[in-house]
Amino acid sequence: MTRRAALASGVAVAGVAAAGPSGAAGRFAVPAEEARHLRTFMQWPVSRAVYDDPVFLRMTQDTIAQIANTINAFEPVVMLADVAYHPDIQRKVSADVEIWDIATDDLWCRDAGPLFVNDGAGAQAIRHLNFNGWGGKQSHRNDGRIAAKIAARLGLDLLDNGLVGEAGGVDQDGHGVLIAHESSWINPNRNPQNKAMITALLNAAFGTDRVIWAPGIAGQDITDYHIDSLARFTGPGRVLIQMPGAVDDRDPWSRAAQETFDILRADPALSVDVITEPRRPRVRHADFVASYANYYVCNGAVICAAFGDEDADAAAMAALARHYPGREIIALNVDPLGELGGGIHCATQQQPLP
Repeated sequence: MTRRAALASGVAVAGVAAAGPSGAAGRFAVPAEEARHLRTFMQWPVSRAVYDDPVFLRMTQDTIAQIANTINAFEPVVMLADVAYHPDIQRKVSADVEIWDIATDDLWCRDAGPLFVNDGAGAQAIRHLNFNGWGGKQSHRNDGRIAAKIAARLGLDLLDNGLVGEAGGVDQDGHGVLIAHESSWINPNRNPQNKAMITALLNAAFGTDRVIWAPGIAGQDITDYHIDSLARFTGPGRVLIQMPGAVDDRDPWSRAAQETFDILRADPALSVDVITEPRRPRVRHADFVASYANYYVCNGAVICAAFGDEDADAAAMAALARHYPGREIIALNVDPLGELGGGIHCATQQQPLP
């Protein structure tokens, strides 16, 4: 099941609703992803309600293990899973990947995992975004509890201002600016408030001063069009956005990408660089998400996807090298995640240094 196709499936829902400062002292904020990390968190996918094909589930687990092992060469990795799955995980991951006994349903740690915030004075907390299965579209009995369980294990405060959503639905530069699609937030399946109220809640949650909104697309995929597969901050005032080679007015995804690009390009505070989507990826079906923008920045490296289009893959790696000088650029075949509608960024969540 792809995340774009999930809407048609009627899935049942369960569960509970060193790059600059992270904010002024006393104000909790999410640091830039390229700031130094203490560790990376990931989730082991297990739910047979989500993965009805055991072969594809095994392929997905192998992909998650590959990502974990790659990141682990640069910084510590913690894999979250119920203890029953630990022996299988241990056979697939490096010996020094930690495995914590925190039950999971799916792999999307960017959305269900802990969102760490620092106060600029040495304190750290976890921001609760009240993950609700992307607006009630997927079962999340375990995933909805992960942030609280990690806060308890680490002895960190769990900060909750009532906002409902996912960290993959925003990208922020660590210097006060956040970009997001309205479709992922100003949506009654997550937040019933008006745009002004939701903007204020987002700024409070992420420690930002300004939200740059683009419309996005509601109701066409499980995430309601997360921004992190399209546009990413690579530094203060710098955005890297993935665009099709030519905009297709018949394709709502193509039109929405162009709309987001136009809004970002019109902002005088931003410099916008374009990376072109692959023309000939290995997987060709319509639901496959071939996002170079869905990369992960860890200590000393950028972990990105390669899709088998040699020219486009090389151009994407060159763009990332320009934007992240001094970091190793590592490209992986993570096609099972693309078939699910996500990527490497979706599968990871960083814990920054306090």
